[in-house]
Amino acid sequence: MGEPHGFLRWQRMDASLRAPLQRVHDNRELLLERPPAEIAQQAGRCMDCGVPFCHRGCPLGNHIPEWNHSVYRDRLHDAWQQLAATNEFPEFTGRLCPAPCEAACVLAFNDDAVTIEQIEKEIAEHAFAQGWVQAQPPEQRSGRTVAVVGSGPAGLAAAARLNRAGHQVTVFERDDAIGGLLRYGIPDFKMERSILDRRLALLAAEGITFQTDAHIGTAPTWRDLHSSHDATVIAIGAGRPRELPVPGRDLQGVHLAMHYLTAHNRHVATGGEEGRPTIDAMDRHVIVLGGGDTGADCVGTAHRQGARTVRQVELTPAPPMERSKDNPWPQWPRVLRTSSSHAEGGERLFGMRTVAIDGDDEGRVAAIRTIPFRKGAGERQPIERVLPGDMLLLAMGFLGPAVGELVDQLGLALASDGGLDATGHMTSTDGVFVAGDARVGASLVVTAIAEGIAVADAVERWLVQAGGMRTRP
Repeated sequence: MGEPHGFLRWQRMDASLRAPLQRVHDNRELLLERPPAEIAQQAGRCMDCGVPFCHRGCPLGNHIPEWNHSVYRDRLHDAWQQLAATNEFPEFTGRLCPAPCEAACVLAFNDDAVTIEQIEKEIAEHAFAQGWVQAQPPEQRSGRTVAVVGSGPAGLAAAARLNRAGHQVTVFERDDAIGGLLRYGIPDFKMERSILDRRLALLAAEGITFQTDAHIGTAPTWRDLHSSHDATVIAIGAGRPRELPVPGRDLQGVHLAMHYLTAHNRHVATGGEEGRPTIDAMDRHVIVLGGGDTGADCVGTAHRQGARTVRQVELTPAPPMERSKDNPWPQWPRVLRTSSSHAEGGERLFGMRTVAIDGDDEGRVAAIRTIPFRKGAGERQPIERVLPGDMLLLAMGFLGPAVGELVDQLGLALASDGGLDATGHMTSTDGVFVAGDARVGASLVVTAIAEGIAVADAVERWLVQAGGMRTRP
């Protein structure tokens, strides 16, 4: 606890953002740096709550009250050490996390929560600026080799922990650059790629090997990869998108959200040297189906590409503005959330189910046909509403990992939901582990990092036990 009465003296001050009319004309990060005095004051709002529910709310179990106290007392190096003790990549979560810790903050019971995510980001950036974040390669190597397939947050966290334990880790990525969704799925306006590259340079300096354009399953096969390493970690994400099986799905201008975001992020990475993105919303009337983070990212990206209009259509009815009685603290609040992308313009529509896509004479999407969504028995003849639009982005979530080659080549068992069956993090094949979205389904960046840390611990325990002495096939 920094200041005993801080939560009574000071009000919550949310993160400062660049003005919407300014930021929609570029792809630079929208967060602004806050003055140290303001950050210290916000940390001082952390109260002596007795039982810090924020620990439980955070998948990483971050020591939040401890580093809030250190920030308030201007002991920023202590704050950095306390933060880095549980979080491999606080510079990522301080920008990208929806902050379940804040939802669990005791202040949120009847007041505004502490700005935990904002404070975390400022601690991390101060640590980098002061040179406190340095490569720390292991003093000695174990002689064991570990293959990590997938370079998203789960794969990178697993690689960092296993490398620190002395194992020789190689991260395999099918794309042309390391980072997974951190690079090609999340727009630069939420986290610029320089933040990712800064961390990757540290991991490489610590001895992790990165291999891009690695098409595991063909060259090499999963079996070959497994046979050439002591342990294998599968962190390939949950890349199978939920589809829209309605007439007109094959019309031009209908795109999966991740294809759209990836095309834009690749364009931004070139500095715009290659003309326009391969999937371009300029002068289009854009409709985004899906109300999650991916859908909001599509909204913000469409604004930056110069869309004429942007509509986001959600299947479920609009959540309430405040907690309902059946959604008490410290549960995750099921309330209406407005992202930075929504603040930039556009329209949000709720409770609408798409039943067909209409096209024009040239075979391009021209409109979607919707009816009201009702869980129970509704009207026998629901009123249809037609929404015009010449670009449709499908951001309706993900169903799990693409596992066909894994099952065929490694003989892995499947869970009932179509994902990989695992006891803890160990799959049905000895020495093969799974983590992140590939194990738990599409989730948060902070959950993926926690998964990476947990699978690294599981691999380490296995390697030092009898099971880790297996003879390679």
